[in-house]
Amino acid sequence: MDINLTLIGQAIAMIVFVWFCMKFVWPIIMSPIEQRQTEIANGLAAAENGQSALANAKVEVDKIIAQAREQARGIVDQANSRATGIVEQARADGETERKRQVEAARAEIGVETNRAREELRGQVAKIAVAGAEKVLAREIDANAHRDILAKLASEL
Repeated sequence: MDINLTLIGQAIAMIVFVWFCMKFVWPIIMSPIEQRQTEIANGLAAAENGQSALANAKVEVDKIIAQAREQARGIVDQANSRATGIVEQARADGETERKRQVEAARAEIGVETNRAREELRGQVAKIAVAGAEKVLAREIDANAHRDILAKLASEL
């Protein structure tokens, strides 16, 4: 193969064509490719940031859930202690009311007992006077012998 003018002309044409492509066509082709590479790199970085944010959000959600559970546990414990306190207070109030009612009933029983005794003493005194009247066959003056009747009633 001989080097002739055609080969030199073709080499020069090829060099001019390569220079022309590198100067004018290559930037037009490379600009969208570089832009697309930048967009892909930004997308990958955004996806990585999104995954990192998702992991952080999951950790934060777990913390919030743990705090909510702890707060709920505290509220339940507080409600249980409050319920226990209310039950104890009601029990104490019921006991106090029962004692008050028992004392009132005892006082009423005492009053009724005394009233019944007084009534019984009066009836015994009348029976004694009636019995003495029959035995003596005469009427005893109740006003004159009130001391004796009172003494007799107190002994009964």
